[in-house]
Amino acid sequence: VDRREFFWEDQDEFEPAEFFSSLLKQFYLDQQHVPGLIHVPVEFEDRAVLEQLLSEKRGRKTAIHTPRRGPTKAMLALAETNARHSFEQRFRVRKPTLKAVQEALEDAMTLPELPRRIECFDISHTQGVETVASMVVWENGRMKKSDYRKFIIRSVEGVDDFASMREVVTRRYSRLQRENRPLPSLVLIDGGLGQLHAAAEALESLGIINQPVAAIAKREEWIYVLGQEREPVMLDRFSPVLHLIQTVRDEAHRFAITFHRARRGKSFIEKKPAKSRA
Repeated sequence: VDRREFFWEDQDEFEPAEFFSSLLKQFYLDQQHVPGLIHVPVEFEDRAVLEQLLSEKRGRKTAIHTPRRGPTKAMLALAETNARHSFEQRFRVRKPTLKAVQEALEDAMTLPELPRRIECFDISHTQGVETVASMVVWENGRMKKSDYRKFIIRSVEGVDDFASMREVVTRRYSRLQRENRPLPSLVLIDGGLGQLHAAAEALESLGIINQPVAAIAKREEWIYVLGQEREPVMLDRFSPVLHLIQTVRDEAHRFAITFHRARRGKSFIEKKPAKSRA
């Protein structure tokens, strides 16, 4: 039996179908095990495309089903109840102010000043095919979607997340240099030490030094800060700082998976043979 928890806050617009479509991509497209049957509480538009992608990854058919009655419907209701209880437990205390979170983040990451902007990067691919990257932005307490960016990886063949991270970080910050724009308070990387050092190498190649960079590893949820890698930051699971970092990381992952799915879906449709007309 496995149980994992994901949390989202400040969702100005919540559309259940879009949410579950993004969640399944985020959860299954980058992990080894894909089940043969997935139950979700709502139908969503790109279900057939996602079934095809997951079936290709699994090597056998995977179906996505929305039960209407019976034991499976009851199981989904239980999952919803558990999710509600987890949410209430996590947010049962008063939500800290933005400044309190910024100060706690500054202290935890040993930042030189109060963090006002975080740029977070994630890489997405399926066995090295259609590798893409995303960058999302947190600024002064909110996700700033107008500053999100998508990248198609150009210089890397096959599976090489480290080289892909070097490319996307180089492209992002060489552009900021050309446009004489300020760097973020923190560059956050979805990954472990390898991805962290790849990003650091990219910044160093551009002559950018003393830029705060950190990475969050998925399994342990440890935060590695560049320059103090031997002492990862291990925060309490209810810490507002960990919650902020996880929220930004999860959004980068969602954005990357959605972009990758769109490209994979387009590629699949283009390769599908047209039906002959009688």
